[in-house]
Amino acid sequence: MQHIPHADRLAAAATAAGQQGTGNLLRVVLIVMVVGCVLTAWFLLRGYKRKDD
Repeated sequence: MQHIPHADRLAAAATAAGQQGTGNLLRVVLIVMVVGCVLTAWFLLRGYKRKDD
């Protein structure tokens, strides 16, 4: 088993982290959550516009 210096390990970790991408799954989850909150608020608040004559 080879001994790998800490600097080489950190460089390898940084290289691997750079190749992971930008987190597309997290971005999609956040967008869906925001859209869901907006639609829920619209659905709940639209009932307050009705006028009972």
